[in-house]
Amino acid sequence: MQTWFECKVKYVKIDDDGRERKVSEVYLVDAVTFTDAETRIIQQLQTMVRGEFVVDNIKKSNIVEIFPHENGEWWFKARIGIITIDEKGGKEKKINNYFLVAADDIKEALQRLEEGLSYILVPYQTNSLAVCNIVDVFPYFGDETNKPVPSNLKPLKEVTKPQVFEDEDLDVVYNADEDEEEEVNDEDSDNQ
Repeated sequence: MQTWFECKVKYVKIDDDGRERKVSEVYLVDAVTFTDAETRIIQQLQTMVRGEFVVDNIKKSNIVEIFPHENGEWWFKARIGIITIDEKGGKEKKINNYFLVAADDIKEALQRLEEGLSYILVPYQTNSLAVCNIVDVFPYFGDETNKPVPSNLKPLKEVTKPQVFEDEDLDVVYNADEDEEEEVNDEDSDNQ
């Protein structure tokens, strides 16, 4: 399970018109501990912010899951109510979970939220959906499966050499790949 931390950062930002102003922004970081969250946010902001910045506050977030999207300009925070039945008392119990959705407007955010929650089998109710103050989200692991293969790596077939066996008694050297080809040809001739 992921643990999300909200990191509040203060720094001087240069506007489009060239004026400097102090800003305070909140970033969401997936981390193991508070120290890890601080280290990760500092690493991320060193590449994004010119000049000095201060990590002002770090707190655990109540966000359960995020639904990122390439075409989402804003982050919307949704509170979902799930009704469960308490086995001991037999009473209904309402559990609130919080989700983060990237979208351009509230209608799109609601649609993406419903798509993202399609795996939930119990009935749920969307209690609130609003733009939140989170500027960006930094998950712990990126999209590792779709990363391009580095140029210095080759497929295993190109690197491995066929095994060559030597039989000292018969003075024969034979290639394992050639043997497999012969077996396939023998099977083809048997079938005819």
